[in-house]
Amino acid sequence: MARIALFGGHGKVALHLERLLTDAGHETSAFIRNPDHADDVRAAGGTPVVADVEQLDIAALTELLQGHDAVVWSAGAGGGNPARTYAVDRDAAISSMTAAQEAGVRRYVMVSYFGARPDHGVPEDNSFYPYAEAKAGADAHLRGTDLEWTILGPSALTLDPPTGRIEIAGQGARDKGQVSRADVAAVVAAVLERPATAGRTIEFNNGDTPIAEALDSLR
Repeated sequence: MARIALFGGHGKVALHLERLLTDAGHETSAFIRNPDHADDVRAAGGTPVVADVEQLDIAALTELLQGHDAVVWSAGAGGGNPARTYAVDRDAAISSMTAAQEAGVRRYVMVSYFGARPDHGVPEDNSFYPYAEAKAGADAHLRGTDLEWTILGPSALTLDPPTGRIEIAGQGARDKGQVSRADVAAVVAAVLERPATAGRTIEFNNGDTPIAEALDSLR
């Protein structure tokens, strides 16, 4: 059994992930900002922990992460407010990386997006620009740490049922594709079971290859 620290514990991907991790025998500390979401987290098998990552300093985050085996960042400001987007998707994410290092939690899985990079090409007057900049900054910082990191880049998210199948960039996947949130959660769970995925950025869509087979082919 592993103890997983999950930031963004009430997100749609996170709720799927909590069920998968519970079924696999793991324990999930699901960090949420709104205490009203605690029942949903419990129903999914997670342990709700009320913690506003936008407001917590590194010392407080480090205390939250003590005793865990891995960190999954699936939190986000949800768009619409550039200041909050930078505060959560970049600054709080980076603080969580430092806290993971301080707490001795080596494994870190970042849920980013397909195409996230400094030269993302999103115009400054586009409402997506702050998110693209924030994710690029967070991902770049993570790559520069000594954490055992994996960055996941799913394409456009859907509410479709899980398929259990994906296609990875370099193996047929293209940007502008789609992937169900349930399958993103399944990829996160599978990556946590595969230390060999550390140090990799994995961009993917729904496809024809079983998730385990697609990830194992990266070796």
